[in-house]
Amino acid sequence: METLSMLKVGYTLLRSETPATDLVNAFMDWAARRSLLLLAVLMPPYAAYSLAASTSLSAAAAPEDVAGKVVLVTGASSGIGEQLAYSYARRGARLALVARREASLRDVAAAARAAGSPDVLVVAGDVARADDCRRFVRATVEHFGRLDHLVNNAGLANVCWFEEVPDVADFKQVLDVNFWGTVYPTHAAIPHLKESGGKIFVNSSASAVLAMPRMSFYNASKAAVLNFAETLRMELHGEVGVTVATPGWVESEMTKGKHLSKYGKMEVDQDTRDAQVGVFPVERGERCAEAIVDAMVRGRRRVSVPAWYRAMFLWRTMAPEVADACQRLFYRRSGRGQLQMRARRVLKVTGAKAVLQPPSLQSSEIKME
Repeated sequence: METLSMLKVGYTLLRSETPATDLVNAFMDWAARRSLLLLAVLMPPYAAYSLAASTSLSAAAAPEDVAGKVVLVTGASSGIGEQLAYSYARRGARLALVARREASLRDVAAAARAAGSPDVLVVAGDVARADDCRRFVRATVEHFGRLDHLVNNAGLANVCWFEEVPDVADFKQVLDVNFWGTVYPTHAAIPHLKESGGKIFVNSSASAVLAMPRMSFYNASKAAVLNFAETLRMELHGEVGVTVATPGWVESEMTKGKHLSKYGKMEVDQDTRDAQVGVFPVERGERCAEAIVDAMVRGRRRVSVPAWYRAMFLWRTMAPEVADACQRLFYRRSGRGQLQMRARRVLKVTGAKAVLQPPSLQSSEIKME
């Protein structure tokens, strides 16, 4: 009956002076609704196949041996980037470490050599500057003679209500570091990665999918990074691999409370951190880095750390109203426009912080150079 109805609509449209493009789109509207039904039928067997492939086929496949290969890591002076350097070092990779804080980089380089890296190059640079990115990629290739993995990890976060920001131009730096700080090194590195058949890592964020309140600029920049990487994967298919990470809350300077305030100024505020992170368990940086490097050497498209965040992504896609309600439970504003620190109160009353956060986050001491 429904098909007959569609045929009648089609006949009516054909008899009218409707433009051809409207006819095509009318048919596509009808076909798309049916395709969703087909997707619902095929999703269970596809999910079973994906699970089997990830647990058996990927595990059976020989991972890439990165011993002696050259890995460039941005944002390597602390947090996830530092732990990525150590993870690659334990596998015997040669490293080029990039960040603005040269003194901290040299400390990380020494620890990476002790962990097993045969050669570590330190290059101070700002990923938000195209000239710096070309310079540190060139320095890496000149020193090692090649480039095998580009690890785009540098990032900057903000925590504030969008409408309370006095000047949104102050947050251009978030997109400069997170988005352009991925684009610039990637553009400079692609010719060398094509020569080596190398790989690109892009650190997006769970926030790119979940849209965490009070992180509007950060969320937008990470969503841009995610789509940039997905486009890049299609363009470079067969020549350079692309792995995207969507980590949740991970042990780093960010989860120690370091972020941009509503005035666009860097601050360390652990009360705000507790209100923002709330009752989410924070993953250890070392464990996150190991999962990312494992995904890289196995050539996986994506990796989520912790893995259970994938269920949250599905809820956000399939039932956005439920995801919104869950976020409002902890991110609610009072009449004065301030955050009700409900999540922070839960942590304090229950003592859950000791279980949900690694010991390193209990101190507000961070590298401020």
